[in-house]
Amino acid sequence: MRAYVHRLPASAPDDASALLAAIAAGTIDPHRIVAILGKTEGNGCVNDFTRGFATHVLKAAIAETTRRSSEEVGASVAFVMSGGTEGGLAPHWLVFETRPDETLLAAGDKRLAIGIGMTRPFAPEEIGRLPQITATGDAVRQAMQGAAIASADDVHYVQVKCPLLTRARIVEAQRRGCTVATQDTYESMGYSRGASALGVALALGEVTGEKLSDAVVCRDWSLWSGRAGTSSGVELLENQVMVVGNSAAWHGDLVAGHGVMRDAIDVDAAVMALQAVGLQPARQLAAEDAARVVAVLVKAEPSRSGSIRGRRHTMLDDSDVPGTRHARALVGGVLAGVFGETELFVSGGAEHQGPDGGGPIAVIARCGE
Repeated sequence: MRAYVHRLPASAPDDASALLAAIAAGTIDPHRIVAILGKTEGNGCVNDFTRGFATHVLKAAIAETTRRSSEEVGASVAFVMSGGTEGGLAPHWLVFETRPDETLLAAGDKRLAIGIGMTRPFAPEEIGRLPQITATGDAVRQAMQGAAIASADDVHYVQVKCPLLTRARIVEAQRRGCTVATQDTYESMGYSRGASALGVALALGEVTGEKLSDAVVCRDWSLWSGRAGTSSGVELLENQVMVVGNSAAWHGDLVAGHGVMRDAIDVDAAVMALQAVGLQPARQLAAEDAARVVAVLVKAEPSRSGSIRGRRHTMLDDSDVPGTRHARALVGGVLAGVFGETELFVSGGAEHQGPDGGGPIAVIARCGE
């Protein structure tokens, strides 16, 4: 197999024109699309309907060009829409394809491998709790196996789209005599992201099963994954999982690498991720090296300590703008200076995704000679 990743601009949440143009030009085979990640310019909160809007439009575009129904497309393609392009972040789509390829590689060469997995739909009382953790872990393992990624060490990023609690979903659970993780719909986004991230940590061996329970979600911050990127939305009830790694069973010219930012201004983690894909940045990436980078996937979170390297921040004291929005803008600006690029998939809300105030960063790039 061979993986292809296409980064396409978006002028609005309903702008599928770049995707349709690439399909018409033969650059993208719509039958081979396995996932689309998108940064949309909504608020990234419970009522950010740009995510569902974008998903609907992109599904329709693929359905039209493949003569399938939107339901059939939704069953075979993972749509992960992350709302919020604060600061200078640019809305865009990342389209992932997998195609058969018989190219022979030198022994030991590993290339970008993509695996897709999905959980069953969750009941409201399961969101943010152990059932979501274990089901996510199973889906990650399923995706790794499907992508022939033999070792967890070869996994560099796991993107998960997960559900959240709405008032209607909370009431529905209460009518059946069930409790939910939280009564706060906005807070439920963090619980869902956190449980999903712990599921990734479980699958990759970063956390052992005996340490996991309902009680640790969004409470025990010593438990985290350095390769999970989770994003919650109102538009689904299941977890959609995409594993990004390298495998000798895959061919092509793309590779993945990752680092873990220890805080919001940790450019060394970005350098580590770039070095893992064969790039050596000196200050900002040179134009020819920047052209080799096809995707940057990042998590951002304001530190709960209220400080960054001993200096006070006010991201968590703003009553008008949620801290995750501040964090996306801050991390997006820091990394734009490294990559010389603003089409960065910076997702807010990093519960159990990297250390407090930090988060995973993954890079997909074309190999050098």
